[in-house]
Amino acid sequence: MSAAPVELDCRGLRCPAPVIRLAKLSATLPSGTTVEVACDDPAALTDVPAWCRLRGHEYAGRRDAEDGVAVLSVRLA
Repeated sequence: MSAAPVELDCRGLRCPAPVIRLAKLSATLPSGTTVEVACDDPAALTDVPAWCRLRGHEYAGRRDAEDGVAVLSVRLA
């Protein structure tokens, strides 16, 4: 059984704040943790996957929630 994802609420934040917050949080979590980033900044939709590629983490996809919020899943390496 895997642990529940860690939620990071970045709604209302603009580039580069969502990626900065994700980077800070990821430094405190163990490898294999999934982080779900809730964001409404369109730039985060490309910034988060790019950050994953640069850092060696797995971008695990996106799902759209209510009110234009996207939830991006990241699995930490």
